[in-house]
Amino acid sequence: MSPSRRLRANPPVDKYFPSDSLVIGAGVVIFHLATNRVVVCKDTRNDVWFLPKGRRDASEETGVTAIREGFEESGYRNRLLPLPLPHIQPRPNGDAQKCDTEPIATRLLPVATHYQYMLFWYAAETLPPCIETSLNASASEAFALSPPFPANMTLAQRVAEDQNEDGGVEEPKRHEGTGVDEDEAFYVGVLYSCVEKPSYKLTNVLLIISRERFMLPY
Repeated sequence: MSPSRRLRANPPVDKYFPSDSLVIGAGVVIFHLATNRVVVCKDTRNDVWFLPKGRRDASEETGVTAIREGFEESGYRNRLLPLPLPHIQPRPNGDAQKCDTEPIATRLLPVATHYQYMLFWYAAETLPPCIETSLNASASEAFALSPPFPANMTLAQRVAEDQNEDGGVEEPKRHEGTGVDEDEAFYVGVLYSCVEKPSYKLTNVLLIISRERFMLPY
C-alpha cells in the first residue's frame, strides 16, 4: 500500500494547538557501534532508567535538540546516525540517498486538557575518538555540535575509527557535570549492551526498537 493510501485508510485526528499550548521535544538513542551498546540514563535518586530527551530550545532544530539533550542528560557527545528508515517524507530534486536522519518515532503525549507534548525520537552514535578529542580541546565540557556522519561512510569504516593501536576498542568518554538543572545533576549515562536482555524494565519501547531494528549489517 502506498504511503498516501495508508494515510487515507486511517481517519485523521484534527486538533489545533497554538504556540503557547504546544511543547516540542526530542529524545535520542545513542549507539556505540563498535561494541553494540546503547546509552541509557539513570536517575541516581530513585534508580529510574530512561533514554535522554527534553524540550527544544526556541528556534532550535529538532535534530540538534536530540543531540544536545543526549549530551546534557547522559554526558556522552553524539551525532545523528543516518539509517535506511522507511518513511514518507519527500526528498528534494529526487535525491536517491538511502539513509536519512529522520526521527525513528514520534510520540504525542497530552499533558493537560489544552496542552500537547510532541516528542521526536532520533538515532545517534558516540563520536570517533579524533572528533571527541577535537571538541574537548575547543569546547571543554560545554555542548558543541560535531561534524555530521560522513555521507559515504559505511558502518564497518566507522567502527574501524574506534580501534586503538593495541587492537582494542576506544571507550567513549562520559563527561561529568553536563546537566543544566537540579534534576539533571543526578543523571548518569551508562553504556548498556544491545545484545543482552535488559535486567530491568524500561518504560520506553525505544530500547527494544534500537536493539532489534537498527543493528544493521556492515
